[in-house]
Amino acid sequence: MMSDEYLVDCNIEDGEDEEEEEDDYAAEEMKLYLVAPPPPPPQFSSSTSSVSITPEQSLQDFGSRDPHGVNKHLQVEFSDVLAEPVSTHTYDRVWVYSGIGFKSARIWSYRCLTVLCAVPVSLLSGLLFALLACLHIWCLMPCIQVFHTCLPCLRSLWMSVVHIFIKPLCESVSRCYTSLYVALSKD
Repeated sequence: MMSDEYLVDCNIEDGEDEEEEEDDYAAEEMKLYLVAPPPPPPQFSSSTSSVSITPEQSLQDFGSRDPHGVNKHLQVEFSDVLAEPVSTHTYDRVWVYSGIGFKSARIWSYRCLTVLCAVPVSLLSGLLFALLACLHIWCLMPCIQVFHTCLPCLRSLWMSVVHIFIKPLCESVSRCYTSLYVALSKD
């Protein structure tokens, strides 16, 4: 016989509750359609879907400088770099001042380096991406379209050359060598 711990309670509900659940489900579906979808990751976003930000807007919005989480791997804290095991501890003041020194050096070094490098690197990055976009739009894609247009003709021409010249030559060579036998012997 089976014990009571394996028994499951089954609640049978009336039809009225089902109508309420359907209404709730329809309301949830409507919420899904009304809410804007989340933005795509930066590697998949296109320039048409991105919104241009004016300098005034970027100065007003200091909180979301990495809204897509591109640089999550750079969130390094003192405890991620330095950690003392339980068996060895330095003086508490040394540990506290080391943490303060680490954070201060990291923050101020970053600020000084960005003052020197941010504008030139952003200009070079903008130029690089503009160059890549230009090459992709005006060179690469037209070449690909030309290849897609001409490849069926070239394929039929190449297949004709293979069937007329290369296939008979290979068959002739293979028939010449079918009668040869190689015997290896140890002397």
